[in-house]
Amino acid sequence: QVQLVEPGGGLVQAGGSLRLSCAASGSIFSINYLAWYRQAPGKQRELVASITNSNKINYADSVKGRFTISRDNAKNTVYLQMNSLTPEDTAAYYCNSDLRDKLGNVRNYWGQGTQVTVSS
Repeated sequence: QVQLVEPGGGLVQAGGSLRLSCAASGSIFSINYLAWYRQAPGKQRELVASITNSNKINYADSVKGRFTISRDNAKNTVYLQMNSLTPEDTAAYYCNSDLRDKLGNVRNYWGQGTQVTVSS
């Protein structure tokens, strides 16, 4: 079994920073793609940032210049450093990954989500 575990999240004031992490564990052979999505109440889930195994990075326009995605391959972990947070960043943040398990299956996985609340 594979799990994506996301500790972190929390409450921060506008202008502050927060770092999210997501660790993949279980029967993992390789990780192809890691991403962060978010979903605010009443809105659709949206891609925030993604990083491939060749370190190709993509950001949503709304977070460019403020958020940084990175990965630690040795730890099967992806991070999201969030700076200059605004109340519009308030949402549940979800980790997402395409990975190959040790049986050779390639599947997409979601973390359980972590709440980020930015107060004005």
